Amino acid sequence: MAENLLEIKNLVVRYGGIEAVRGISLDVPKGRIVTLIGSNGAGKSSTLRSVVGLVKPAGGSITFKGEDLLKLPTETIVTRGITLVPEGRRVFVNLTVEENLKMGAYMRKDDISKDLDRVYTLFPRLKERSWQPAGTLSGGEQQMLAIARALMSRPELVMMDEPSLGLAPIIVQEVFEIIREINQEGTTILLIEQNANMALQTADYGAVMETGKITLTGTGAELAANEQVREAYLGKAK
Repeated sequence: MAENLLEIKNLVVRYGGIEAVRGISLDVPKGRIVTLIGSNGAGKSSTLRSVVGLVKPAGGSITFKGEDLLKLPTETIVTRGITLVPEGRRVFVNLTVEENLKMGAYMRKDDISKDLDRVYTLFPRLKERSWQPAGTLSGGEQQMLAIARALMSRPELVMMDEPSLGLAPIIVQEVFEIIREINQEGTTILLIEQNANMALQTADYGAVMETGKITLTGTGAELAANEQVREAYLGKAK
């Protein structure tokens, strides 16, 4: 069993009187893909936002490589080796593709040319469009740009919030192939995804989150075979 890169223990997140995350615990082993599946409002995004310091938890602990993250600002957390690809892509639409990529490396002081070459190899379409404004890209290309931008900081852990949202099925397939490739290069991935079928096919481990609590955990294959999961998330009826 791989050592845990990220450990979340008894995490509680509140917004006013509403408890969005209700004491969850989750381990993310180094070098693996872990997915959190569940319906909208289950607390998945709040969990990811807590890890990068965008939300202040009301209780619990989050450690990365044994270091407590809760006292650190977001900028410092990024330098520790964690990036978040947010839901909705959030690219800088008026900047070119290459300027967006360079924004992903803004905390670095070293030469980024090898990293640019690496993301252009992973995403050849971005290389073709490197001088286009990001706002002129298709939804799928913007999602690829958001992932590529996250890789520019050389993270050990990439967290992705709904990377397939709003994309055509053929593009979803492509995005998940890229996720696997990034993982095979050694990057650990924590993935939130409403396309539970693709997520569980891709992930080593998974957890089901419902109304702020984790209700089931297992390998991707175990969860994909679980009758409750199949009925709730993998059914043909949409």
